[in-house]
Amino acid sequence: MQRGNLGDLSAFVLVARERSFTKAAARLGVSQSALSYTIKELEARLQLRLLTRTTRSVSPTEAGERLLQTIGPRFDEIDVELTALSEFREKPAGTIRLTAIDYVADTILWPKLAKFLRQYPDIKIEIVIDYGLTDIVAQRFDAGVRGGEQVAKDMIAVRIGPDMRMAVVGAPSYFRQRPVPRRPQDLIGHNCINLRLPTHGGLYAWEFEKGNRELKVRVEGQLTFNGTAQMLNAALSGFGLAYVPDDLAQPHLAKQRLKRVLEDWCQPYSGYHLYYPSRRQPSAAFGLLVDALRYRN
Repeated sequence: MQRGNLGDLSAFVLVARERSFTKAAARLGVSQSALSYTIKELEARLQLRLLTRTTRSVSPTEAGERLLQTIGPRFDEIDVELTALSEFREKPAGTIRLTAIDYVADTILWPKLAKFLRQYPDIKIEIVIDYGLTDIVAQRFDAGVRGGEQVAKDMIAVRIGPDMRMAVVGAPSYFRQRPVPRRPQDLIGHNCINLRLPTHGGLYAWEFEKGNRELKVRVEGQLTFNGTAQMLNAALSGFGLAYVPDDLAQPHLAKQRLKRVLEDWCQPYSGYHLYYPSRRQPSAAFGLLVDALRYRN
């Protein structure tokens, strides 16, 4: 057997990790058919089936999984070392991949990144919107963003935003036909706009706190979204109650487009943090980004 091309092996690692030819091809900047041909050629040289393909998914075979576990970390090490070489350049450079929800990307990351990117034009930023608790190591992200309470203990966490608070809001037109809820339990009788989370494959339970009491309420309604902005738009149109970050609701509350309820049950909580593996050797570009995103009172 001829020694395989390192590019073919790198392509295999990406397809196996993404579990998708479409996503891997987009990452590599090649066509899906070209990537499929590359993998077939690799399998032919090895005389082994490395991937199981169906109409909906791609997964490694037993041989493919062994190859992935063997060579995947080595490609990661190469990537780290190549990134580290950028420190020898006069200007910091490299690509940094982040994962966050849309609300964080719009309100916390982007205002700081707009200034950062102008200052460091050779640094590239990729942001993937994801409401799941993504495994940033397995998915090869440099860092992710989560609420402070959700960051694993083996991660380094850097606070990037102030304390947060949620708000239960609805349009005045909605309340003309419905009573105002006085307790979280009263939401059971209301048309609530749900948020679907991919992590558990289910709907997010609205969380409340008052004094020493903590409640989680699973609400029901006509609409379900997997993004915050869509929930807010539906509430503004009078389709039900939404549970959204307070600062998103404030402009509409000030103009009386929305009415807030259960305010005394929505207490502040730890704000968002950038997190990354403690064993990660940060590049100069990544270190600059962390410092730029760091929250300062």
